[in-house]
Amino acid sequence: MSGMEIASYLMTVVYVISFLAMSAILAKEAGRPIWLFDKGREKQALPATLFRLAFVGAVLCPLVLALVGNPVKADPLASALDGPWLDVLGHLLVVVGACVAILSQRHMGGSWRIGAAEGELGPIVDSGPFAISRNPVFVGQALLFVGLFIVLPSLIQAALTLALLIAIVLQVRIEERVLSQTLGRPYRDYRRRVRRWLGTRRSAENTTP
Repeated sequence: MSGMEIASYLMTVVYVISFLAMSAILAKEAGRPIWLFDKGREKQALPATLFRLAFVGAVLCPLVLALVGNPVKADPLASALDGPWLDVLGHLLVVVGACVAILSQRHMGGSWRIGAAEGELGPIVDSGPFAISRNPVFVGQALLFVGLFIVLPSLIQAALTLALLIAIVLQVRIEERVLSQTLGRPYRDYRRRVRRWLGTRRSAENTTP
């Protein structure tokens, strides 16, 4: 791997470690479990599995591919996205995505959780990054994985990135249903003000994502 590729990979590893460490810290501060994938009425097994696959793959696959080579001979993505400027763009996305995700996670404080379940949610966080996105942690993770794919393009990395994006979309829809049912009008008002991914609304009557 080139210097830029190594830097992007190491940034990804640092983010994954920071994500786990921050989750443990916030769970201790909140004094309650934060792993909710296996709780509640909503089925979250599929997004949970896809998240695990994506995160474990992001840590292990680049290292394995660097050591043993790409098992996909003449990988079309590896040649199509090769170039120093693409490496710079990808690395920038990795850094920005990691910073956005970890800072947003810390900003949630006692409301941080992994998954969603009725009766296990903290108060709404609508300040900081959550004033311009209802899901800034997921936005940051998506940027990180897209950036890592640009820096280390391959069919395998594309599959991992797609797995993460699908997991995010599925999980966000689940969490929106749980939050709406559990927190009621305050959350629905928040949805009217702030968009699902990025931006605010001018009209309070527009409730579509």
